Amino acid sequence: MTHHHVASEMPGAHLDIERMPGHWLLARMGKRVLRPGGLGLTRQMLDELDIDTEDHVVEFAPGLGATTQIALARSPSSYIGIERDEAAARATMRAIRPGDEVRQGLASRTGLDDGSATVIFGEAMLTMQTTAQKASIVREAHRVLREGGRYGIHELALAPDDLAESKKEEIQRALSEVIHVGARPLTVSEWKQTLEEAGFELKRNVIAPMHLLEPRRLVADEGFLGALRLAANIARRGAARRRVLAMRSVFRRYAPNMRAVAIVALKPQGGRHD
Repeated sequence: MTHHHVASEMPGAHLDIERMPGHWLLARMGKRVLRPGGLGLTRQMLDELDIDTEDHVVEFAPGLGATTQIALARSPSSYIGIERDEAAARATMRAIRPGDEVRQGLASRTGLDDGSATVIFGEAMLTMQTTAQKASIVREAHRVLREGGRYGIHELALAPDDLAESKKEEIQRALSEVIHVGARPLTVSEWKQTLEEAGFELKRNVIAPMHLLEPRRLVADEGFLGALRLAANIARRGAARRRVLAMRSVFRRYAPNMRAVAIVALKPQGGRHD
């Protein structure tokens, strides 16, 4: 299958390069790992979730299915992906096993039964939601998990925890302008608070640098040849090159205040039901 054909099936492929969301632009150029902490932090989150053959797994916003494949390699009993974007849902369908499902829908209203999952995870999706939407999605995860179930998130975080509100707003505004999606990252303590307010108990969190577009991270995430292909694809398209450089410039400008965080939390036994 040619790169052009694959690109035409990507989420946001119908949009002009100047206007499409930044993560879909990178996907169109050939980037497969679109998580703020890279593949390394994804693997740490999955290790902490400790998925095994007894687990019923739900993934919120699987995107292109990169993490899906890693999770399914652990042979869970079942897998359901909940993906809002139709093209992304089709991409994830190519990554799943017979009997698994990908449903097009919202993470805040999955339609899944109460207590039907033992593991839920989502990456790089809560950051793009409003405060109310974040709370709604996390409450839905709490509802769908059975008692003792594990919930993992991998998101963009701001630092330090006492970062001034004016600086938070400045960073959020700069990110939103450059990636063309509303970006509302929280501090690590605010992410923890969001989980606790929904009834979760925190198990572990891991923090990593936000080096999404740095050369070393690109090679670690995409492999040497994959990183070369990505660079060549971007270099050949002036509009894409301008946007990617602008994104990297913002990431570097605010690097002292930006992190990636993975948090795993538990739905306690006898926990409240929303």
